[in-house]
Amino acid sequence: MRQSAALLRLVRKCHNTRCDPYFWCLFFGATLAAILTDLGRLYPGMRFRMIDEQDRMRPHIRFFVDGEQVHDLSQPLRPADELVIVQALSGG
Repeated sequence: MRQSAALLRLVRKCHNTRCDPYFWCLFFGATLAAILTDLGRLYPGMRFRMIDEQDRMRPHIRFFVDGEQVHDLSQPLRPADELVIVQALSGG
């Protein structure tokens, strides 16, 4: 099985007065689903915030591979692909 990697920039929570807003993480998998499974393993609960109980993408989350929106978790990933995960924000 081909193994791809995704380098993601994640928002880190601020603690006390020190805040490191972004950090990079490396995740492994041959498909978008595999990358998200690895992400959920390292950060429990994060996958569930993006993927529902029926293994569907939640409506407020968008996945882009090399600038193109992806709608299928079985999307294959190549080692050089760029994966961007965007969450819609709302509020007042």
